[in-house]
Amino acid sequence: MGTRERRARSNESDRVLAALFQSAYEQLHEGSRVEIAGIALAAVGGYGRGELCPGSDLDILIIHNDHLSKDGLQTFVNAVLYPIWDGKTPNADIPRSVDHSVRTPSQTRDAATADLKVAMGLLDIRLIAGDPALVATVQHNAIDDWRRDSRRRLSELKVLLTGRHERSGELAYLLEPDLKEARGGLRDIVALRAIAMSGAIDIPLERISASESSLMSIREALHIQSGRTKDRLLFQEQDKVADALGYTNADELMGEVAKSARAVDYLMQSTWHRLDHRGKDGLGRFLRRPRTTSVGRGISVAHQEVVLDIGAVTTEDPVLGLRAAAKAAQLGLRLSMESCVLLAQSLKQGIGVLPDPWPREAREDLVALIGAGSAMVPVWEALDQEEIISTWLPEWKAVRSLPQRNFLHRHTVDRHMVETAVHAAGLTRSVHRPDLLLVAALFHDIGKGGDDDHSKRGGELIEPLARRIGFGAADVVTLSLLVQHHLLLSATATRRDLHDPATIASVMACIPDLQTLELLHALSIADGEATGSAAWSNWKATLVADLVERVRLAMSGTTVAPEPELTPEQRGFAEVGALRVEAFVRDSDYAIEIIAPDRPGLLSIVAGVLNLARLDVRSARTKSHGVSAVMTWIVSLDPNAPVPTAEKIHADINAALNGHADLERRIQERVKSYSQLPSIPVPPPVIETFDEASNECTVFEVRSHDQPGLLFRIGDAVTRCRVDIRSAIVTTLGAEAIDTLYATEISGGPLSAERAQEVARKLKEALT
Repeated sequence: MGTRERRARSNESDRVLAALFQSAYEQLHEGSRVEIAGIALAAVGGYGRGELCPGSDLDILIIHNDHLSKDGLQTFVNAVLYPIWDGKTPNADIPRSVDHSVRTPSQTRDAATADLKVAMGLLDIRLIAGDPALVATVQHNAIDDWRRDSRRRLSELKVLLTGRHERSGELAYLLEPDLKEARGGLRDIVALRAIAMSGAIDIPLERISASESSLMSIREALHIQSGRTKDRLLFQEQDKVADALGYTNADELMGEVAKSARAVDYLMQSTWHRLDHRGKDGLGRFLRRPRTTSVGRGISVAHQEVVLDIGAVTTEDPVLGLRAAAKAAQLGLRLSMESCVLLAQSLKQGIGVLPDPWPREAREDLVALIGAGSAMVPVWEALDQEEIISTWLPEWKAVRSLPQRNFLHRHTVDRHMVETAVHAAGLTRSVHRPDLLLVAALFHDIGKGGDDDHSKRGGELIEPLARRIGFGAADVVTLSLLVQHHLLLSATATRRDLHDPATIASVMACIPDLQTLELLHALSIADGEATGSAAWSNWKATLVADLVERVRLAMSGTTVAPEPELTPEQRGFAEVGALRVEAFVRDSDYAIEIIAPDRPGLLSIVAGVLNLARLDVRSARTKSHGVSAVMTWIVSLDPNAPVPTAEKIHADINAALNGHADLERRIQERVKSYSQLPSIPVPPPVIETFDEASNECTVFEVRSHDQPGLLFRIGDAVTRCRVDIRSAIVTTLGAEAIDTLYATEISGGPLSAERAQEVARKLKEALT
């Protein structure tokens, strides 16, 4: 089954119809074999393209020049159609259903103007028999009008497709999809051809030629195996169709359907984006050169897409692809198809391949990409379509488009994991290690696709994967536990007696600490929500929360980060009380150690200086000791920019301490420049106060989305409350920041409950 069979079926139908047309014309002229003129028979739509499946309709148009009488024309039409309707044609395989129209060229043009479906069908018009000039006229008018009215027509087409997609769902993820009507199906391919024919935009249709061939062959086999003319691939017919086409089983068949549909939908969504934004940031109709805005090393925004700068792909910058993907997702933009193609080609040539293990920046960019929520999906799909994901993460290839043929899951395995990550992104404020939650969510079902227990196998697969990404040994163990036990809380909560101490003990035997427990709870919620209402309900969520609370009470300990400790050498320098700055490269990061005279607002001042120096703070540890504060900052380096020297940082901090730097104004200007870029919606910041975490301090934990000047604003807000920050632990995990502040009154000692509430309120105001 394939193109040849469908073409042969169309050709045979042509021969039958041409013979009927000739016979009808001779009857009209009383047996005289005169040259046919003034009337023609044409194929349109799928029949016009020569794509007849066994159950396809015959879409035909009888065109005439209005020279025949009404009765004569009706007699002619009946002579052509009645033998088909009566089943008296010599070819038994010819479809019996005929969709026909009888019009003059001008009537055809009017009908196309009024009806989008008629207009699109005429784009594939083809002569079967009769006067070729009539068909040529209709064809010329159809294409000319389509191109002239493309702006209106394509707008109508988008509305039509959107409505159809809402009714029929996504072909790639339906258990019993309609191969023709669903999103990513055969009608979308026809629509892409029509858009290309409008001349409004160039579309690389060759990208979906294999997808079209697969879907057409599956549709043809469905018609033959089912004996029906319907295009919905029902569950009970999938095995028969798979066997007829030589697939190993129905899972392999549905995997091919998903893969093909995703390719079609990706091209469709990319096409609409380019159409929506064509010319909006260009420099004129003829230059066609987009206006770009730089948003990072080697990446810019053009036509509301993130693109790679010319010459940016090099062996010296293997993180470029992940950085571009993370930036696109965090801005809520697409990653351009051309950039993805360039990345894929470079990786195949060995250019820009990530080392093993990944540098910290790559790991952070992956986390930032995953943490973007729903904005991550089109970016991930773009990378996946070019097989970049499976190059970075070879384990992904085994689950790509892997179907889950049960009524519990809504998506293929890979898309389910992506959706779980989307839901996990909304829970990052509820955990202390959002990076581990997001990575565990993305890979929690990585063990599927074999006969073994997928949870156990996944726990084994995630270990080398996590080490390659660059996680430390302790984090690798945690990720393995999360993946291996991602069903533990749901299964225990719904099947065991929560009042039985043995139930709580069974969970504690698998989960070693509070941090892992809170991560597993969030993962369970994200997994359940991504699976759907059949797997997750308010009742189940309540049971799981009850179980988690019982386990938490049975555990001891805290998740608050402890105050950092100083080395003997740091203590010695701190007692001097003078400003001292040292900087050195550590792996791909830049470490800056600062010892400065302690004073209220010092954290804010130093953070502001580093921000203005365009240093991206990844983590920091600060602690007051005597008359000094000891600070260790880890920042990411820009390989294309000069490394700031310790002397320069020393001078800038000294100027700021003496009030000469005007930090607040300059930082606000930088924040304002960033605010002009689009961004994704993020949850509000969470500020928690812990009164009993320290005997000498009140501890504030700030969890928020990372943003320019964040730490400066946090420090400034605390200082304005006349509160001293004795120690701080600053951590940036992807696009999420977790800052723990050990604060005291200026005179010393922890804050009162009222004062702590005031500081928490001011912090929230500063960050929102």
